[in-house]
Amino acid sequence: MALGLIEVIGLSTAMVALDAATKSADVTLIGCDRVIGVNKMVSVTLNLTGDVAAVQSAVQAGEAAGNRVGRVVSSHVIANPHGELDRIIGKYEKSFLPEQVPPLSALELRSDEI
Repeated sequence: MALGLIEVIGLSTAMVALDAATKSADVTLIGCDRVIGVNKMVSVTLNLTGDVAAVQSAVQAGEAAGNRVGRVVSSHVIANPHGELDRIIGKYEKSFLPEQVPPLSALELRSDEI
């Protein structure tokens, strides 16, 4: 197993990087971190897991795609992370989608969701 990290500026860049990463290899998004940093820019770090080769491929694809639309601050793959990292990663692990997501058209959105 490996842990892949892709840190970008902005949510749109994060979505493009995540889309490319998850399409390029069999990896799982285990969480993301949003931080408001220098100059009040929003930094988003994507946390991906999978086997080492898959994570390396996914991080490379995500970094390339993210740089095409925005700014990738850093990326890194930790092969066979030590068990102590679970204590940190577990803090940020999130479930982003329910098990079944019904189709949603633009007309079904409430005004507070737009």
